[in-house]
Amino acid sequence: MGSNLGSAGLMLVNTLASVYLFVLMLRFLLQFSQADYYNPMSQGVVKATQPVVAPLQKLLRPVGRFDVATLFAGFLLKALVIILVFQLAGFGMPPLQGLLLAAVAGVLNAILKIYFFALIIMIILSWVAPQASHPGALLVMQIVEPIMAPVRRVIPSLGMIDLSPIVVFIAINLLDGLVVGSLARAAGLPGALVGF
Repeated sequence: MGSNLGSAGLMLVNTLASVYLFVLMLRFLLQFSQADYYNPMSQGVVKATQPVVAPLQKLLRPVGRFDVATLFAGFLLKALVIILVFQLAGFGMPPLQGLLLAAVAGVLNAILKIYFFALIIMIILSWVAPQASHPGALLVMQIVEPIMAPVRRVIPSLGMIDLSPIVVFIAINLLDGLVVGSLARAAGLPGALVGF
């Protein structure tokens, strides 16, 4: 019974950290896509992540549209959670190379998941509410636009049918399988710790 409670506790810690990592990477993508900063949902994401990101912003300045401080905060969070889970499970310290690779894979996985879910929401909204003005709908459109625009230039829509989301879904799955999967396997740590 005690080991089941311990496993549930470790899973809870990992899940809560993954949710916060998701919010951190959402903040990163909001800046990358130059989404409306004054959107109420953007403000909520900024307020939720500011305590973690603010100290790092003093050291790490943005590079163009890349918020390096937020990206590094996500990396640190993922690495610390992996260390914490290893310590609580009684395995000691994970190997440094595996820890670094797993943290990078976790951050990339969170970014790809955000794009994946945002694309699904965008597609559903285009069917049921194409002119939606809800702050959440506007934010989703702003997040996916930087990855959709280049694909739309190459693959024009066929009348009412836009094939670009299919191409982007394939690209996300390839990146997730090839890049993130390879990093996770090279890390040699359980997939649940990385974010799978």
